[in-house]
Amino acid sequence: MSATTLSDLYPAIEPYQQGFLPEKDGHSVYFEECGNPEGVPVVFLHGGPGSGCGPRQRQLFHPSHVRAVLFDQRGCGRSLAKHALQANTTEHLIDDIERLRTQLHIDRWLVVGGSWGGGLGLAYASAHPERCMGAVIRGVFLSRAADLQWFFEDAKQCMPDAWAALNRHLNTPDAPLSQVLFSGLLRAEEDKALRMALAWQAWENALTNRRFDDSPLPKPSAQEATALLAKYRLQSHYLQQLCFFPEDGLLAHVSHLCSMPVSLLHGRLDWICRPEAAWSVHQSISGSRLLMVDNAGHNPFEGPMTAELVREINTMVDQLRIKG
Repeated sequence: MSATTLSDLYPAIEPYQQGFLPEKDGHSVYFEECGNPEGVPVVFLHGGPGSGCGPRQRQLFHPSHVRAVLFDQRGCGRSLAKHALQANTTEHLIDDIERLRTQLHIDRWLVVGGSWGGGLGLAYASAHPERCMGAVIRGVFLSRAADLQWFFEDAKQCMPDAWAALNRHLNTPDAPLSQVLFSGLLRAEEDKALRMALAWQAWENALTNRRFDDSPLPKPSAQEATALLAKYRLQSHYLQQLCFFPEDGLLAHVSHLCSMPVSLLHGRLDWICRPEAAWSVHQSISGSRLLMVDNAGHNPFEGPMTAELVREINTMVDQLRIKG
């Protein structure tokens, strides 16, 4: 089985069902279902924290063989919140995933997630292994202190010019960049917080695309500014707490996932989430499959990564269809 369109994605598809979970803790979580209602159920966990799902992510799944469930996490995308950062932790997200599964009358499903969604997927599977048929995890982010140190400081080894621009935009030569960003985005006046969000976005884009353009920071529209601030404020909320993972780290809690099929994909050129993270998860989960993707970085829609990700999802789905 293989996708047949450009970059190995399936044709664009519209949801056959959309809705919201019942409000809880001041949050109404948006979800959608795509593909075949009788297909293998798959839950997709987007990255971030603070991002959301988009139409292209629906195209990762075979429309005839998969019942794809996508949702925007609390405070993200189309989900609604009275106070986006309140009652918003990894534990709350895991509870939302379970509420979504129950509402859709799904007994067990395949977990697919990338970046932060990969870490959340492992956390969910660790908490509810009896509800998971398997997991496909791309470019996993484990939110260890060393992972934040890499992203905000050490990755300047790869993009020294882009990091210098980030440091210049923040104008804080003596303070740790992460500390400045988190504090500023959560507490500073809106104009200052927006400049920080734009600088963070530019740094992230440089690492993702492995290219640097030293142009002035863009001037977003009011709508774009609101969305950008919401994203990076939520990301700051999570990252300053190491994504609310257990104190001993997520790796200490994934070993029992050896009872289910787990596939890990990671770009060898990923400058946001280090390939070492996938290797460490692989070492922690006996029997897991690890694929290091050559000529691919963190972007799931780079050709080599897209091809391998779609292929790995299809392989897992085929195996589950045979068993089913």
